[in-house]
Amino acid sequence: MYTPELPKLPETWVSLLGEPNWQIEWLNPGGHKQSAIITPNDSSVQSKMEIELPVTFANPVIAWPYWSIHNLVPGHFKPAGALFPIDARNSSLYLSWEAGVDAFFYWELVNANENNLSKIPAYFDWPRFRELFTGEALSEAVRENPWLVNWRSAAEKTISGNFDTRRLIPEETELKTIPSHIYAQIDNWTGLWYGTSPFEKPLTFTGEENPAFKIRPGINIWISEKGIIRVSGNAWVFNEI
Repeated sequence: MYTPELPKLPETWVSLLGEPNWQIEWLNPGGHKQSAIITPNDSSVQSKMEIELPVTFANPVIAWPYWSIHNLVPGHFKPAGALFPIDARNSSLYLSWEAGVDAFFYWELVNANENNLSKIPAYFDWPRFRELFTGEALSEAVRENPWLVNWRSAAEKTISGNFDTRRLIPEETELKTIPSHIYAQIDNWTGLWYGTSPFEKPLTFTGEENPAFKIRPGINIWISEKGIIRVSGNAWVFNEI
């Protein structure tokens, strides 16, 4: 039995949104996914929470921070994670933002694999995978923020062929300016807007330009003291915090 130790959140997330809930997911010894929720009032529960993991080469534990009060559900913000037994120390399993990428990619490999769960992910060379982000095999942009990579596409190509670092490149984005009906909802755009990756540098608007965001496929979210912007395709929504 192991106690998951959660990482410290980026201060800006906490200052703007408050303390989050966490959805923790892991594989039990039977190979089935289990999950548990830790709320901000459960600090004592977290210290006592234990999970049982199967004894294989590598198994993922992933933790999604989310803020129900702001309609930010699990999956909107990038997760923390760990790989067992690599990140285990005594009876604790230490989750980190860096290993959140490992755990997420593990599950993308699972989802891309039509056979059993252990065929590819459990025996993938995870130590070598981690070393990629400390060397020069990847671009500086990906080393600084691994969430620029489309990990689903990388997993599908790994399963259908083989793992190739040349596929780990920033996903294409489309630069879009704020539509007029969203722009009108904020009196002063000057300031910082933060993304959903703990590694992502904030956007800075001086108030002299028409604000523009790099839009990726799926739901894009930015937060600031002014509120929350959600973008999906051509649909934009702004909510005050």
